[in-house]
Amino acid sequence: MTEYTLRRATLADAEALSDIGAATFIETFSHLYPETDLKLFLPSAYGLDRTIIDLKDPTKASWLVEENDIVVGYASAGPCDLPHEDVSGRSLELKRFYLLKRHQNGGIGHRLWGQVLDWMTAQSPIDLWIGVWSKNYGAQRFYLREGFAKVGEYGFKVGSTIDHEYILRRVG
Repeated sequence: MTEYTLRRATLADAEALSDIGAATFIETFSHLYPETDLKLFLPSAYGLDRTIIDLKDPTKASWLVEENDIVVGYASAGPCDLPHEDVSGRSLELKRFYLLKRHQNGGIGHRLWGQVLDWMTAQSPIDLWIGVWSKNYGAQRFYLREGFAKVGEYGFKVGSTIDHEYILRRVG
């Protein structure tokens, strides 16, 4: 059985967090985009500068999943910036939640989810939010089981491509 370590990311983890963010996005979604769109998107979403800014922000948090000191997944949460009229200053969002494919479906995702959810609820938000790709059916099923409901849709820009995304919300 594989042993995983879960821990809160620190500024010293910026490069590892940046790398796993780009790697999991590419592994999960690269087939959807032209290479030019990926080249535009990845540095702004997962570049080292962006990652450092996020890690320095006291209103955000990230976690790493490691197997034998190698990062194989991560999650990030913070203030919600989804385009929905009910989002308030006390709304929190699960921004990212990814594991490399070979590490999925082994239970580590549930452990990671528990840590992220514990942190989010400890912030006393009025609600929790998630944006999820409209064709990511597995993630949608998971979030629905966790008490989230679809409350909207929006376009998520990756380079010049606009993805159809769902906005999910859980109150209380």
